[in-house]
Amino acid sequence: MAFRDHCAQQRRDKNLLRDEILLKKSEHMRKECEGLVVNTTRAGQCMLDDDKNGLDQRVKEIEFVKSEMEHKMEEVTSEIDELITLQSKVTNARYSAEKILRVTMFCMEERMKRYFSELVQDDVDTELSRERNIIEGVISLLQNVDEQITEQMRLNRSAKFHLEQDLKGKLEAQSIDQSCSVIRDHSINTLSLNNAPPSVPVTPQQWENKSDLIIKEIALHKTNSLSLRALVKSVLGQTAADMQKQVQATTEALERNVKDMKFTKSQIENKIHKMNSEMSDHERMRVNLQTAITHNEQLLSLAEGRLAMRSQRPGIENCHDTMQTRLLAEVQRFNAQIRDLQNAEAQSKEHQTALHIRQIQLQESVNLKANSIYIDEVICIQQRESILIPTV
Repeated sequence: MAFRDHCAQQRRDKNLLRDEILLKKSEHMRKECEGLVVNTTRAGQCMLDDDKNGLDQRVKEIEFVKSEMEHKMEEVTSEIDELITLQSKVTNARYSAEKILRVTMFCMEERMKRYFSELVQDDVDTELSRERNIIEGVISLLQNVDEQITEQMRLNRSAKFHLEQDLKGKLEAQSIDQSCSVIRDHSINTLSLNNAPPSVPVTPQQWENKSDLIIKEIALHKTNSLSLRALVKSVLGQTAADMQKQVQATTEALERNVKDMKFTKSQIENKIHKMNSEMSDHERMRVNLQTAITHNEQLLSLAEGRLAMRSQRPGIENCHDTMQTRLLAEVQRFNAQIRDLQNAEAQSKEHQTALHIRQIQLQESVNLKANSIYIDEVICIQQRESILIPTV
């Protein structure tokens, strides 16, 4: 009996000891769990703080790069606007040059309508030909410049597009990182994620290099644009000066030619006036000659009548006396005077005819000069008054 009690006591003692050990282990485990909870909570909070700081720093980095890219965006946009304005000036200059060329060709065609005798290669033709060559060269140059501006704007717009795409990605990444920075555990389930496939991750260096490459490309295009704009402004100024100089030279040649032709026309008209006066004098002279011929014919008839009457004297009275000799001499003299007067009348008529023929020729020359003056002064010079060369 005593042995059984002893065994039962030992079992109770073992159970007590086992329970005590179990309680201690449980208490130790509980304390370890409590410590683990505290430590993990603290570590989690530290990691959250580090994440927030890291995200905030990343947002600042993106903001810095974004601000620089926005500045470049303003620059490239401004440069595109400047090129558009400059291209408009180039287009206007080309249209003006084409209009001047049409006027030049019109003047050349009109001057070809001059009469054959007036179709000489004069200074006006030389200046018009030079003007045509210069303006055709200007149009070709401006066309080439316009193409260069178009190409540069294409490059600028392409760089702007890439910059916009990168800036759009930066804005989206910044928004995501800002959202990640302020998100809390209780709001994680409320996030709405899109179903877009994830992009291929890149290294920070690749991320930075891409932005730097775009910025460098923008800077290069800006430099090229500035150089192109300076070149175009120089071309516009030089071409405008060249056209202005040549247009003025051609107009002055036309004015000199008109002045010379008017002077020549005036001299010819003076000759015509003198010839008309001379022909009138010859006309009056022939009337005087006719009067003199008639008078001498009358005197001749009188002398011949006297001779005829004296030939009827009777017998010995019909002698060849001094009066008879005198009358015979008068008949000869009157015949000679009549021949001289008739020859003078014929020569006067020949001179008048020659003067009339020359007067007709000179009048035709005046008409030719008048036609040439009309073409140069009325048609060409007035047409050229519409020429307007734009200033840079």
